[in-house]
Amino acid sequence: MKLHRLLFTHLSSLFILIICTNATETAVPENGMRKSVARLFQPDLILSEAFELGSKNAYASENVTFATGLWSLDDAMTGSTSKDRKSGAQSVRIRKLGKLRMEFDIMGGVSEVTLKYAVFGADGPSNFQLWISDDNGKRYRQAGATVTAVDTTLRTATFVINAGDAVRFEIRKTTGGNNRINIDDFIVYSYREVATADSSISDTFGDNTNMLLGNPSGAVSSVLNPNNYLIDQNYFVESYNRDKAGPNWVSWYVGSTSLGSAKRVNSFRVDERLPLSWYRVSSSSYEGSGFNRGHNCPSADRTSTTEANRATFLMTNMIPQAPNNNQQTWGNLEDYTRSLVNAGNEVYVIMGSYGKGGVGTKGFAAAIDDGKICVPRRIWKVIVVLPDGGEDLRRINSNTRVIAVNTPNDNDVKPDWRLYRVNVRSIEKATGYNLLSALPKRLQDVLETRVDSL
Repeated sequence: MKLHRLLFTHLSSLFILIICTNATETAVPENGMRKSVARLFQPDLILSEAFELGSKNAYASENVTFATGLWSLDDAMTGSTSKDRKSGAQSVRIRKLGKLRMEFDIMGGVSEVTLKYAVFGADGPSNFQLWISDDNGKRYRQAGATVTAVDTTLRTATFVINAGDAVRFEIRKTTGGNNRINIDDFIVYSYREVATADSSISDTFGDNTNMLLGNPSGAVSSVLNPNNYLIDQNYFVESYNRDKAGPNWVSWYVGSTSLGSAKRVNSFRVDERLPLSWYRVSSSSYEGSGFNRGHNCPSADRTSTTEANRATFLMTNMIPQAPNNNQQTWGNLEDYTRSLVNAGNEVYVIMGSYGKGGVGTKGFAAAIDDGKICVPRRIWKVIVVLPDGGEDLRRINSNTRVIAVNTPNDNDVKPDWRLYRVNVRSIEKATGYNLLSALPKRLQDVLETRVDSL
């Protein structure tokens, strides 16, 4: 693992750039328990602008040098009156459709941005947006959701960015006419690397959650790791592959609380959480390809609420899947899995795909959408079945049922998923993943070498 740090000071602000390669370390203590240590990235402050240095006393467009560098203020000024909402001596005040824009780039990758905002004086509500540019300010795209300032209390807005390379930002007031808003404490974060055991990373790895069995590929949420990019979608967790434009694997939990009466929403859509510079698969990207938009985490596994069901229709949860494979073979396996839950069990599932080239209704294809989306050759799934209870990881033992299935992505595949049962170890060999990494090594050796026969 190499870690390179470059520190430099731009006026009175500190920028920290961290560039690193990714790895997952595995240590085997004397008791034989294999402890997976994931390399994660946590927020690290790289720019903090309080708008205390520099001033502008009129709304006419003008550049101002603040502590971090040159900023452009259009229909905006610095405000230090009692009516200006601020955390120090002054903040930026914006009116009409004004803008506050960086005239410099932030280097080395950005994970998120936070800023404080409030209504000026006794003015009414206004909306504003954060926009981002990755081409030196030639073109901008909105980052995150529109924010509404409604009162005089300084509140914090957080925008998830996950952008690499050189970026700059612009705040745009979009509604409210002559109503004015204050902006203060503009903070930008990158990621710093930390090592931590899977079981203590976060709630993502706790009991009845989506990654109880571990992180199969050591995925991390860093733009420096684009083909093994960890995304926690709340209702499932995935390793996304930028170059394949699809997931490497998806991991989720299904229990009695996962299943309810919410209807299928069919809201196939772009995943806005992907870094801005990456190609984003849309709902129409599969049209005319001969392949289905095949869910990894199924819609019917998330029927507790409409929000849960809607999450499964993100295009980052899809692969180009041969229709008969999707609707029959995998549909039957998914129905069977839910029948186990309805019978008093809970299950942990990891699904993925590998290889290149499948056979849909229009014959063989290695890629679709003008070559942007890889068509996988094989599709696999691993299911760990437990009777309802607590402390699930502790309850997995040598008698625990593990179902592993590996099918060709072919429209001539047989409907009976039982014909394609394999052992977990064969999937690991094909993918290079460690699928049950949270378990002791000796237990893995038992469970991963056995083929389900029930």
